[in-house]
Amino acid sequence: MGKHDFFSPKAVANRIKAKGLQRLRWYCQMCEKQCRDENGFKCHCASESHQRQMTIFASNPTRYIAQFSDEFEHEFIAVLSQRYGTKRVPANQVYQEIVTDRAHLHMNATRWDSLSDFVKYLGREGKCKVEDAERGWMIEWIDVSPEALARRAVISKKEREEMDDDQREQKLLQEQIERAKNCR
Repeated sequence: MGKHDFFSPKAVANRIKAKGLQRLRWYCQMCEKQCRDENGFKCHCASESHQRQMTIFASNPTRYIAQFSDEFEHEFIAVLSQRYGTKRVPANQVYQEIVTDRAHLHMNATRWDSLSDFVKYLGREGKCKVEDAERGWMIEWIDVSPEALARRAVISKKEREEMDDDQREQKLLQEQIERAKNCR
C-alpha cells in the first residue's frame, strides 16, 4: 500500500472530515469541537484546553447555559419566522433545518432536554402556537412585530366596517318589510 492509498486511515479520516456533520453525541459545545468517535471525545475531554474551558464554565454555569439557550431560541425563531412565517409546520422540520448548518448551536448545551420541552416552552411564552399532533409537535409562529400588529388592526377594522354595513342593510331590509306589511 502506498502513502496516498484511497483506503489508508488518513484518507478515510479526511473524507469523513470533509463530509461535514458528524454524530452529535461526540460534540463539545464549550470548545466547539467535533470528535469522530468515543475515543476521540475521551481524549478531547482529557486535554488541557478542554479542562481550561470547563474551569471557566464551572465558575458560572448558569450564565453559559442561559446564553446558549438564548442563542438557540433566537436561531430557532429566526429560521421559523423567515422560512415559514406564520404557517403551521412540524417542529422537527425546523430543527432539522437548523442542524444542517455545521456551525449551529447544539440543543444539548441548552436548558432544554429535548425538542418537546423546547416547543412546550415556546408555547408557554406565547412565541408560538403549539399543538401535539399525530406526526409530532406542530408549531406556528406568532408575529408580534409592529407591522404585523398594524396589518391585523386594519383587517379587523375592515371586518367591523363590513359587519356594520351588513347590519345597516339588514335594518333597512327589516324596515322595508315592515312598511310593506303596513301598506297592505
